[in-house]
Amino acid sequence: MHVIGTAGHVDHGKSTLVAALTGTHPDRLKEEQEREMTIDLGFAWMTLPDGEPVGIVDVPGHRDFIENMLAGVGGIDAALFVIAADEGVMPQTREHLAILDLLQVQNGVVVLTKIDLVPDSDWLDLVEEEVRQVLRGSVLEHAPIIRVSARTLTGLDALNQALAECLANVQPRFDLGRPRLPIDRVFSMVGFGTVATGTLIDGHFSIGDEVDVLPAGKRGRVRGLQTHKQKEEIAFPGSRTAVNIAGLDVSEVPRGNVLTHPGQYLPTQRIDVNFRLLREAAAPLVHNAEVKFYLGTAEVLARVRLLGSEQIMPGGQGWLQLELRDPIIAVRGDRYILRRPSPGETLGGGIIVDPQPKQRHKRFDSSVLQQLEAMLQGEPTDVLMQASLAMGVAPLAKVKAQSRLGKEQADTATVKLVKNSQLILLDKEASDPLVIPTGLWEQETARAMNELEIFHKTNPLRRGMPREALKSRLKMHPRVFNAAVQMWSKQGQIYETGSVVARAGFERKFSRQEEEKVEKLLRRFNEAPFLPPSYKDSLDEVGEEVLVLLIERGDLVKVSEQVLFRKEDYDRMLRGAIDYLKTHGTFTVAEFRDLFNTTRKYALALLEYWDSQKITVRDGDIRKLLI
Repeated sequence: MHVIGTAGHVDHGKSTLVAALTGTHPDRLKEEQEREMTIDLGFAWMTLPDGEPVGIVDVPGHRDFIENMLAGVGGIDAALFVIAADEGVMPQTREHLAILDLLQVQNGVVVLTKIDLVPDSDWLDLVEEEVRQVLRGSVLEHAPIIRVSARTLTGLDALNQALAECLANVQPRFDLGRPRLPIDRVFSMVGFGTVATGTLIDGHFSIGDEVDVLPAGKRGRVRGLQTHKQKEEIAFPGSRTAVNIAGLDVSEVPRGNVLTHPGQYLPTQRIDVNFRLLREAAAPLVHNAEVKFYLGTAEVLARVRLLGSEQIMPGGQGWLQLELRDPIIAVRGDRYILRRPSPGETLGGGIIVDPQPKQRHKRFDSSVLQQLEAMLQGEPTDVLMQASLAMGVAPLAKVKAQSRLGKEQADTATVKLVKNSQLILLDKEASDPLVIPTGLWEQETARAMNELEIFHKTNPLRRGMPREALKSRLKMHPRVFNAAVQMWSKQGQIYETGSVVARAGFERKFSRQEEEKVEKLLRRFNEAPFLPPSYKDSLDEVGEEVLVLLIERGDLVKVSEQVLFRKEDYDRMLRGAIDYLKTHGTFTVAEFRDLFNTTRKYALALLEYWDSQKITVRDGDIRKLLI
């Protein structure tokens, strides 16, 4: 499931538009309804024309509530950037766009709302041209602009289609095995207890998982999960997720903390970052300035230590070491925002290069700056590895393109990473093989083996799990799944039989009770080898799965929908029939019946089966030998 976040100036119709799209008004607080503006984050869900469920985070537009806006856009896949046609571009329009640009929200749709309030199309054309000028050079420069009236529903179909096309280009978030759910809302439900919501990134949660609330340092257990208003056993990366946490009170799960698996992350109060000051900033950023730091849903006061300069001018870029008043959870590559506390102003943002620096840097140490620059740019292997981690599993050519390395550098880095077992190549025979980080491959392998193990325990008599069922459980793209199955098979971890997959070493075994039923059935076959129990009688005796296994492993031979023979009896009749035909040349159904003292039903079923197996051939009322 993808997540869309709204952005735009106050009272430009974001929440009304979301309500028109989804049928749900995201303004959930009484104060919000009264003021007709979103103060806190609002949430809604919709289904796109292609059937994909989508979560929508409606963020505030008012300057006073910009902090909530920042909490909402941290985990989105695309932006719904809203501009009222009757007012055009406003101050917070530009501020929200700057934030989307700093956070590198690459996908989005621009919506001109309230077109019913605009007198003519010429005015709309002028507003759209203004919007295009404002978008120039930003992440939304090439975004489609859709004209909509939420009140008359004009343009909603076009908007739905534009959103579907936009999200179709968004790379899915892959499971990197290190789940983070930045908590944006916490509440208590009668009968359930504490519920935390957010957008899940970097990994998955399952019911029963132990979870830590960091940096609060509290531990609970996942009691329940919901995504898109549906109960789930597993919540996957990229989904709007509600986690019912057992063992913790609401007060122990503060907004701004991160929900994760134990032992995955360490809190930090010092980070090294690359920073860009907005061109529109009112003043330079100076050393020792106090700022508000925003990462995910966290908001923390910080002290700026400028590295290599005394100040950064508007539009300029540089290196900062931030000393945070309170601990946070950060990962290399995370994007952040800085704001001036008073008067409130978005200053800029950038990328976290080192979330755990070992020491307080000397401000004008050239070696420190060189090291930071190298960490930002990375060695070719580091750059390619980061690109691969960001994409999860993808064609090698796309990973190389994402890395922006030259061809020779990318090729050399690929060889090194594969040789060092940091990357795995799947579908090697393809012109453009798939590549996956080793850690992710191991996690996906473990997940697949676990699914097979569960299936075998639940269905001990079946040959294996249907391929399609396993693919569905793993939620893999067909090409990725086929390549993975091929690799697991080569590695000897699984084996394939027709359209089913089983873990290596899996053996179908009867329980003691089933063995007793089988012995009883086989005694009936032994008592009347040429007049055996019918398929239906056998089914009633042992059940379908047991009977199917007896047939598949060769204990019984099924010659028709109703007729079975024990294998040794079948072989005896086959040898007898061949010997007879070699001596006499032909026989009729009646002659074959009398030869084994059976009935016409059994004789006819067996002879028709041999005809189909090209052992005999019918010629009128007689059979001849073909082999």
